Amino acid sequence: MGVRGKLGLVCILGVLICSCNFFMVSEAVWLNLPASGTKCVSEEIHNNVVVLADYVVVSDNHSHIPSISVKVTSPYGNNLHHKENVTHGQFAFTTHEAGNYLACFWVDGHTQGSGDVSVNIDWKTGIAAKDWDSVARKEKIEGVELELRKLEGAVEAIHENLLYLKSREEELRSVSEVTNTRVALFGIMSLGVCIAVSALQVWHLKRYFQKKKLI
Repeated sequence: MGVRGKLGLVCILGVLICSCNFFMVSEAVWLNLPASGTKCVSEEIHNNVVVLADYVVVSDNHSHIPSISVKVTSPYGNNLHHKENVTHGQFAFTTHEAGNYLACFWVDGHTQGSGDVSVNIDWKTGIAAKDWDSVARKEKIEGVELELRKLEGAVEAIHENLLYLKSREEELRSVSEVTNTRVALFGIMSLGVCIAVSALQVWHLKRYFQKKKLI
């Protein structure tokens, strides 16, 4: 292989690795929790997706770190994670329901009154939540081969997301068509009722005038 061929191969691998890193970015969220009240974060996730999140309370006063409570629920309200009186923690699960997954945080009662509390959340889903170090050790791969494996996983994740979006589009289209059909039927029924009422009024007025011998 000539120099130009090697340079081309290096460029292609570089683009693939950059693309892989682009699709593996996790989502870091900062929340400022008030002394009373709850703040939540949510993400719409489809079925059979791995979710991994770490959370930690950040405080300038290292001698006293406020504690919080955490609750994570599925779209159907199932409890996936619930902790009280903690300063840090982690939750991990595989989704079995498609929809919005909700993680709510609030300050514990005995620490209220100390002002706002800052919480850092590192939220990972899908391929970003996969432990690639364990995969590399188990399958004895490294370097470019590992990056290509990550890229393969990213492509699969994109393909699954596209299929999920397609199914959601079909569901929304079906709901829209059903709604349009029902609106059309309601319009026809309303028109029929109006015509029937008008005919009844004309008949009633005609009989009234006949009884009064006005016509």
